[in-house]
Amino acid sequence: MQRAAPQEFDRVLSSMCTQPHPAAREAAERFLATNPGDPATYQAVAALEEDALSYLGEITGLSAPHGYIASGGTEANIQAIRAARNHARDDDPNVVAPESIHFSFQKAADVLDVELRIVPVDSDYRASIGAVREATDDNTILVAGVAGTTEFGRVDPIPELTAIAHDVGALMHVDAAWGGFILPFTDHEWSFAHAPVDSLTIDPHKYGQAVVPAGGLLFRDKEVVDSLAVDTPYLESASQASLTGTRSGAGVASAAAAMRELWPDGYRDVYERQQANADWLYRELRARGYDAVEPELPLVAADLPDSEFASLRDLGWRISRTATGELRIVCMPHVTRESLRAFLSDLDDVRTDPARN
Repeated sequence: MQRAAPQEFDRVLSSMCTQPHPAAREAAERFLATNPGDPATYQAVAALEEDALSYLGEITGLSAPHGYIASGGTEANIQAIRAARNHARDDDPNVVAPESIHFSFQKAADVLDVELRIVPVDSDYRASIGAVREATDDNTILVAGVAGTTEFGRVDPIPELTAIAHDVGALMHVDAAWGGFILPFTDHEWSFAHAPVDSLTIDPHKYGQAVVPAGGLLFRDKEVVDSLAVDTPYLESASQASLTGTRSGAGVASAAAAMRELWPDGYRDVYERQQANADWLYRELRARGYDAVEPELPLVAADLPDSEFASLRDLGWRISRTATGELRIVCMPHVTRESLRAFLSDLDDVRTDPARN
């Protein structure tokens, strides 16, 4: 049987995963068989997890972060809600989040039996402050906002959402899974440094250029993390707060290695290059007559007829749509100006080829 080849990234334009940094790849291979879920036994990878958390704290403005390296944003978001539920001990808990929230919140509500109250976004695709305020009540355990939405790359008004959450005694969670390695180089208010948020998701395996899977879950207060812990009597470690338990040290080691190599200047360079690519692509699409959403972060959304979208997919472009149907292109570190020019060239051919329309 012929060995399967890994996915090439040259035509991948809608994924929020990317090629890992060489240092991250090498570290992942070395720590592949270690288990961060038992830090007393696997002490070397446990030390690397502390290094990774320290970097993530610096990136997100938290001097003493608590948390761990998770499998990704889905686990981190589920755990943030679970921590809020366990911490609140409410009999009828609800979570309030904008419609731009990641689908992992739907999974969390189902698994944890928590009511999820989805509220509208405003005309610029950000969480509506009024709608969030109206949806919260005394049973609200967590309010969530997004710092870098998956469909339009928008940043919710995090300080205002935090104030609403704390007014009703709820925790505030920020999902910065994608945006967390971009936003430090912008003027947005999104992190622990900008508001007293309680927890935050940030994924090294996205813009952080770690291997998959490597997510990050950070908490301001240790007692909230402690509400996740369960006893682990047969391990050297006495308790465990993570959801997955046994997990490969590859993600932990690669996250620490990538951040050691790239923070801050390497990430700044990638952000500036990819923001320039997104701005350029937006202008090119507009010049061709497409209705496009001006990029706030390196993500471009544009209306594209179904026939053109399908033809581009047939040509091998890995592209996706938003929930409302727009073409969605994410300028991840592997996306080059050359690849975007090739994409536009194919788009031009598709538009003028009657056989494809």
